Formats: sequence, structure tokens, C-alpha cells
Amino acid sequence: MPHIAVIGAGITGVTTAYALLERGYSVTVIDRQRYAGMETSFANGGQLSASNAEVWNHWSTLLKGMKWMLRRDAPLLMNPRPTWHKYAWLAEFVSNIANYRDNTVETTRLAIAARKHLFAIAERENIDFDHVQRGILHFYWDRPSFQHALKVNSMLVEGGLDRRPVTAQEVKSIEPTLHGDFHGGFYTPSDSTGDIHKFTFGLAKACERRGARFVFDATVNRIARDGVFCIGYTSGGASSEPGDQIVEADGIVVCAGSASRHFAAMLGDRVNVYPVKGYSITVHLDDERSRNAAPWVSLLDDRAKIVTSRLGEGRFRVAGTAEFNGMNRDIRDDRVRPLVDWTRMLFPGVDTNRVVPWAGLRPMMPNMMPRVGKGRQPGVFYNTGHGHLGWTLSAATAQMVAETISGEFRTDAAIAA
Repeated sequence: MPHIAVIGAGITGVTTAYALLERGYSVTVIDRQRYAGMETSFANGGQLSASNAEVWNHWSTLLKGMKWMLRRDAPLLMNPRPTWHKYAWLAEFVSNIANYRDNTVETTRLAIAARKHLFAIAERENIDFDHVQRGILHFYWDRPSFQHALKVNSMLVEGGLDRRPVTAQEVKSIEPTLHGDFHGGFYTPSDSTGDIHKFTFGLAKACERRGARFVFDATVNRIARDGVFCIGYTSGGASSEPGDQIVEADGIVVCAGSASRHFAAMLGDRVNVYPVKGYSITVHLDDERSRNAAPWVSLLDDRAKIVTSRLGEGRFRVAGTAEFNGMNRDIRDDRVRPLVDWTRMLFPGVDTNRVVPWAGLRPMMPNMMPRVGKGRQPGVFYNTGHGHLGWTLSAATAQMVAETISGEFRTDAAIAA
């Protein structure tokens, strides 16, 4: 059977591996971390949100970015230090403003399609990932932002999403723990939340049971082709063999998040992913008062650009911000502090004494659409660049890239199908 190597063991890499195993391929997954789901798929906002499918390619995004450039605690922050990659990416971002509507509608359709695959996988493989199906509530503090949201909602509805406007009173009735004086909101009952790391880790174990091989602590340093692909890597594991090692494969799928641009260049392709840093805090709800004061309905505050997810009885995830600062993974106090302050303001009964901060790099394409499909060389494929929607879209794009691969490498299962 054809052997496919997947570079990256985050949510897109592991869902891709699973989709390939279902089609009868031999699969090896290579990742530089010690376990699956340890980078961008570790502690994101947790939302499985078709309602957040609006792409960012809009003039208002640029205006906000310029307005907030000197605010260290701004929801959108750009390091003004010039780099060719950053400004080339921004130029492509601007050129895709014309595709804003079409890409938003298409992303909505993709997000809805992804749900059935992800839920089916979780049920089939018995993966516990603190899944909460109570919908997602977007809320707005003023009339202008709500009016803009009405326009966005028409695109989401065109993409097939059931999402309805709600009054300020309905916002409070949908999530009674929420404090604030709001203008209104939108509620999407079919959206849900879950722990991306628990799902990714659990699915990786399911892939191993189905025969996949995982090579962890492995830094890929070269890719050559001599009949088959020879992927050279060095291993940092204490139990690993010393020196360079090789994985041979008939095909390669790059699912490496923000590092995908680097691997694409090694393979002769241009995949213009830029790392956009996002932050989260996980609030541990150690007392009954905090557990009762934290919301169960997932939220999005349009003004602060903050999302929330309840991860079981004892954890409350608060995430947000977008920082254009290259491959910088530093967790900055001045970026985390607004998340803590927001939690205290809107949920005063929640004790924030025990909070775990995290930062991850969202792999964003300039058009805000994932790069899924073939590379220039035969046998090279990509499933990357999902931006802030990797958790939401991954189960669908995994099926898409697996179907593309099956057109180039036939298996007995594919022939039977």
C-alpha cells in the first residue's frame, strides 16, 4: 500500500492521518514535539464555530490595526518593524478584500461540513474532549457594530448557517451569568465547543491503534527525492537513536502550521502562511461559586475580540487578540492581562486566582482560506493555513486532501469504494 508521511501532529495533521488510514494508506506522522497537539492545537479558544467564519479581509480590519498600533493591549497588534514577509503578506491580504464575501460564504459551508466528520470521529473512536453543545452567542455593545453584524449574518446564512439575532434581554436569558449593558447579539445553536488538545491527543492514539506510526521529538532538516521521498530528521528524544534519521514515503502532506512556509520552500512551493499570535487563559474553577458564575454557553465579545469556552465543570477558557510579530512565541503579560481583566469585569463571581496563560501561532494565509491540495511536485500535498479556524475546519479539509491524494495514489480500499 502507498506510504504517506504527514509533517505535523496538530489538529490538521492528525485528522489528515486518520482520513488517510480510513482509505487504506500506510501513514507516518512526524512532529518536533513530544506529543500530538502541543503547539497551536494546545489551548486555543475551543470554539467549533461556523458563526466565526467571516474572513478578516475588510477595510475595517486595516483601520482598526492602524488605530491600535501604539496600544500594547489592543485586540489587534502589529509590530511595525519591517520584514519582507510581513509586508508582502499584508499586500496580498489587501488584494483579497475583493473576495471578502465569497470567501466568508465558502468558509461557512466548509465549517458546517466539518461538523459531521468531527462528531462522527469522536463517537466512533470514543474520544472525550469536554464537548459542550450549547451554541455560541455573539454579543455587541452598540448599534453600529450590531448593524455591521447584520450584514455579516446575511453571508453566514447564505452559507447555510442557522443563526438568529437576539435582543439585549435575550442575550441575558441565553447566558444569565454574563454581566454588561449590551445592544444585542446573534445566537447560533448548532455551534459547540471542546478541548482541541484532548481531541487531537485522543485521535492520535486512535490512529496508532489503526496502524499509524508517530515520530515525535523529530526536527525535519531535509527532504530529498530518489524514487521515493527521503525525509531526514534529527531526534531530540533521550531514547532515540543518535544522528540523522530518515523516513521514506511515496507522498508527503505538509500540515505544519506556521512552519508550513518553510517546508513548502524545501519542496519548491510558495505557501504564504504568516504566524498570527493568539493568547488564551485557562481559568481553573476551584470553588463552587466560580463554577456557578462561569458561563456554559460559548461567547464572542465583538468589541474586545474575545471568545470563551467552558471545558467541563472545572475549566473556563478565555482567548483572543491577534499579534503580528513573526515567529515570536513569548507570552507577554501586557497581552494576557486584558483577558484576565475582561473575565473579572463580565464574570465578577469567577475567581481568577489560578489562571494558566498560553500563546500560539495561528497559520494564516493572506486570503484567510486554508491551502488544501497538490504542490508542484507529484506526491506533494498541503493541508495548512487555517488561521483562527483550524479546530473548526480541520475535519473537512482532511477529507478534501485525502480525496486529492487518492486520485494520485490508489489503494485497495479506494478501488473498492
